Amino acid sequence: MWKISSRGISTNTLRFQSRVAFKPPSASASASPATQKPQQYPQQQPQQELQQQPEDATLFSDDWSKSFSGLSTQRVEPEVEKLLTQPVDQLDVEVKPDGLIYLPEIKYRRILNKAFGPGGWGLAPRTSVQVDSKIVSREYALVCGGRLFSIARGEQEYFDPTGISTATEAAKSNALMRCCKDLGIASELWDPRFIREFKAKHAIEVWGEDRSGKKKKLWRRKDSPKLTYPYKEA
Repeated sequence: MWKISSRGISTNTLRFQSRVAFKPPSASASASPATQKPQQYPQQQPQQELQQQPEDATLFSDDWSKSFSGLSTQRVEPEVEKLLTQPVDQLDVEVKPDGLIYLPEIKYRRILNKAFGPGGWGLAPRTSVQVDSKIVSREYALVCGGRLFSIARGEQEYFDPTGISTATEAAKSNALMRCCKDLGIASELWDPRFIREFKAKHAIEVWGEDRSGKKKKLWRRKDSPKLTYPYKEA
């Protein structure tokens, strides 16, 4: 029979246990901290990129109640200048009963729309509405293409407090007509010589009679119908 020494068994057992317990370090574990790659995190966009403003944000940064931005800084294009300064069509000119000649407000808007396009111009209020005992007034700035072109105060009479809102809108139209003088639109209407020649050629002075029978001399265009309300042409 074979005899096995207990010393040999114990020695072999220890060698086997040491082999199992010992594991060589991996390449990643043996690498130095300097060569280890840092943990990757998803990149976040900078705060400035998340809150980007439109390129034309400067167009809306002006306080037109105080600003004079763009005033006389650049001449308009030749084709725009031609539209603005073209001679007024005398068929569009109207005559008030007191003899004043004028171009209807809608004509000014049409000329501005042709020159700058709808949305390319606007009236910016520079003051609050001033309401006196009989007159409403407010100052406006005419802004075209983001530039200030002219400033004027419009006014309108009213006879009853219920008509203040309507008079406020009329004051805006009056300011528009005054601003357009600086652009050369219908500038002839402020020329005394043109006014005299126009009235001599296109206007006539007639007698008008009100309901009480009081007569008064009034003006109208020669090609307009006779006076009706509130005066009847005598």
